[in-house]
Amino acid sequence: MAKQIISKKELKALVSLLDDEDQEVLQNVEGKLLSLGGGVIPLLEEEWEQNFSPIVQRRIEEIIHTLQFEYLQVRLRDWVATNDQDLLMGLWLVSTYQYPDLEYDELRKELEQIYYEAWLEFKQDIHPYDQIKILNGVLFSKLKFSANTKNFHSPSNSMINAVLESKKGNPISLCAIYMLVAQKLKMPVYGVNLPNLFILTYKNTDTQFYVNAFNRGLIFLKEDIDNYISELKLTPIDSFYEPCNNLDILKRVMRNLMASFEKIGDHHKVDEVKQLLNCISEEPPTEQDDL
Repeated sequence: MAKQIISKKELKALVSLLDDEDQEVLQNVEGKLLSLGGGVIPLLEEEWEQNFSPIVQRRIEEIIHTLQFEYLQVRLRDWVATNDQDLLMGLWLVSTYQYPDLEYDELRKELEQIYYEAWLEFKQDIHPYDQIKILNGVLFSKLKFSANTKNFHSPSNSMINAVLESKKGNPISLCAIYMLVAQKLKMPVYGVNLPNLFILTYKNTDTQFYVNAFNRGLIFLKEDIDNYISELKLTPIDSFYEPCNNLDILKRVMRNLMASFEKIGDHHKVDEVKQLLNCISEEPPTEQDDL
């Protein structure tokens, strides 16, 4: 993240020019600070704390955000290039758009605790339906995770840290947490990209059924998906029934985030999330109410 080294004295001199009324001077100063890379962020944060000019503080905030946003794009491209495209890592990266100081280890430890709660009650030698019912009991009855129906379009529903804290989320965030815990329990549980609703499938060589985490882990069958697709007047395709990969999940999370910012009229953030989506996808984002 670091590009150049600068002394505190030099940085102070640059920051002191951030309230200059000459636009050319201002652009040169901002360009210089941005060229220093993310390594300068801690020094900028110190300057923000010590400066009492609202104008300078706002411009420091904008520079810090630009640096963090650029670095996030780099990390997303690096994530796509990894072999496993770890889902928790990807969800953490999305969350750092809103919470740049969020630590990955914080999320990992929270997921570990949920896994431990489930592991205490889990049994490997019972029917898959019963395994799902145990996990449902832990997540939705004991730990009180639930559908965020009151603030369905809130951007926080796409931030895994916020969902873990509030225990309320949209279909895909609840499914992601469910799936991460289930897979740690060695259960063959995967995400499924249904139109307008993200669900899970339990699938091995002998058994396949579906789980709606947004409805407290309701179990249902292929015929129910057939009826759902028929009601939407869509042609059935394999992706409505079969597991999707982690890249597909992250794309959908980002499209949901774009839709959330669109709902609240934050068009600047819509554009930024679109840029983030482009980092992991060559295809243009589709207008689809995924959630």
